Amino acid sequence: MARVELRGVGKSYDGRSRVVQGVDLEIAHGEFCVFVGPSGCGKSTLLRMIAGLESITDGTVSIDGRCVNDVLPRHRDIAMVFQDYALYPHKTLFENMAFGLRLRKTPEAEIRRRVMDAAGLLQIDALLDRKPAALSGGQRQRVAIGRAIVRQPKVFLFDEPLSNLDAQLRGEMRTEIKKLHQRLGATIVYVTHDQVEAMTLADRICVLHGGNKIQHGSPDQVYGAPVSRFVARFMGSPPMNVVPCALADGCVVLGSVRIPLPDVLARAAGGRDRALFGIRPEDVLPVAGTQESVPLRAEVALTEPLGADTLVTLRVAGTDLVGRWPPRFDGPVGATVTAHLSPARMHLFDADSGAALGRP
Repeated sequence: MARVELRGVGKSYDGRSRVVQGVDLEIAHGEFCVFVGPSGCGKSTLLRMIAGLESITDGTVSIDGRCVNDVLPRHRDIAMVFQDYALYPHKTLFENMAFGLRLRKTPEAEIRRRVMDAAGLLQIDALLDRKPAALSGGQRQRVAIGRAIVRQPKVFLFDEPLSNLDAQLRGEMRTEIKKLHQRLGATIVYVTHDQVEAMTLADRICVLHGGNKIQHGSPDQVYGAPVSRFVARFMGSPPMNVVPCALADGCVVLGSVRIPLPDVLARAAGGRDRALFGIRPEDVLPVAGTQESVPLRAEVALTEPLGADTLVTLRVAGTDLVGRWPPRFDGPVGATVTAHLSPARMHLFDADSGAALGRP
C-alpha cells in the first residue's frame, strides 16, 4: 500500500491548451479512488501521469512521499490494468502473468507461488494452460488483473478496465474488483466514465471536467451534496432534475406553482430572483414522505417501466420533472397526479455559474 499525492499537476501538449489544470489530490493508504468524468475531461491523462506514461508539465506526483516526476514507470512500483487487456496472444495465461516477474529475475519457485495465489484469488487457476484467444472477455480481464497482482505493487492503476464488457459481465466484474480490494487492502486509482462504477467501487470519488477537479469526496458526499449543476447531473441515473426557476418570498416559482424552500436554501439564494432548482428522481414521490413534504399537482407526460420501478415524467408549468415511482404505476399519459417533494432534499444552483448555493 502507498499514499499518492498530486500537487498542482497540469498537462499541456502544445504550451497553450491545457488537458489537465492544476489538480491537487491526496489518495490515502489502501484507498480506492475513482476518477470519473465525461470523455475528454483529462482523467486518463491524469492516471497516465501517475503511472509515468505521460510527462508532467506542471506540479508534482509523489508516491509514499517520494516525488516520481522523473522516475521511469518500471521504477515507480505501480501496476496498471488497461482497457484492452494487453495480453500476449502467443503465451499461456500462466506465462502472461509470470512475464513481468521473469523480467525482474524473480526465482522460479516464487513466480509459481505468486501466479497460483493470484489465479486462485481470481478463480482462473483451472485456465492457466490456455491462451487468451480461448477466453471470454471477463476471463481475459481477470488475467490482466492477475498480472498486476503478482507484481505486488504499491499502487494499482485501472484505466477503464470494464468498458469492453457487456452490461451483465461488467456488473459481475465490478463486484469482483470490489471484493479484490477488500481482500488486498491495496491503494487503487481507477478511471471510468461510468458513474455507477464510480459510486459502487469508490471510497472516494474525484469528479473531473475540462481538465479541472470539480469535487472530491465520498460517494455519499458527491451524490448527496454536489457542488455544481455539472456534478448533480453527471452523478446519478437518471440524473438529478435541474430546471430554471424564479425565486420570490422564499419560494421556487415554476409558472403558477410555488414551492417553499427550507430556510438554509432561502438564505443561500440571497437577493436572487432566478436560479436553477434541483431534486433527484427518488425524491419526487407519489406519496408524502414526511409531514413537511410539498404536494405538487402535475400531468403525466411519460412512463418508463424498469421492472424494479417506473420512471414517470411529470409536466409542471411547462417543465418536466422525472420521478422514480413504484413498479406497478400505470397512470395514463395526460392524467393529473399529485407528486410530493421533500424540502430536505432540494438543491439550488446559481443560474449563471451553476455553483451550488447551499444545501439543507
